[in-house]
Amino acid sequence: MAVVDAEYCFISIDVGAYGREADSTVFKECPFGKLLYSEQLGLPAPVCLPNTSDNPQPYVVIGDEAFGLHKNLLRPFPGRGIDRRKRIFNYRLSRARRYVECSFGILANKWRVLHTAINEEPDFADIIVKACCILHNFVRRRDGVNFEDTLSNSLDNLEVHQNDTGGRS
Repeated sequence: MAVVDAEYCFISIDVGAYGREADSTVFKECPFGKLLYSEQLGLPAPVCLPNTSDNPQPYVVIGDEAFGLHKNLLRPFPGRGIDRRKRIFNYRLSRARRYVECSFGILANKWRVLHTAINEEPDFADIIVKACCILHNFVRRRDGVNFEDTLSNSLDNLEVHQNDTGGRS
């Protein structure tokens, strides 16, 4: 589970949850999620969007349909029979969620140990994943954005992180 910025850097990660646990449950129990839901995350006050002078909007985290609504968490509208405005909103929200998916793809392509199962004790595997995320951020900040990484990255890379055996992911 991760929160990333627009530069594909990890802001917050939670490693070590079992694959069978729902994302919403993992998020509610991780330190970042607890701070968000208790409104202690320290997000800036709501501000007006550019070219507007009324109706300030809160800073938000973006999730998928599994997450519950919260004033600082956006999720897509559920269901198939939604109107055009809601479909456009869902499309734009899914484009924003791609930053997380692409960040994992860039991470796995940079640190090839993540392309296969990590044959270590679970606690040590967690340390390896955390170290890869820290090194990923360091390299991204040191080298800047490498558009070859972002343009050639495919969402198919996410399959690497799935664990169909119900074990740790």
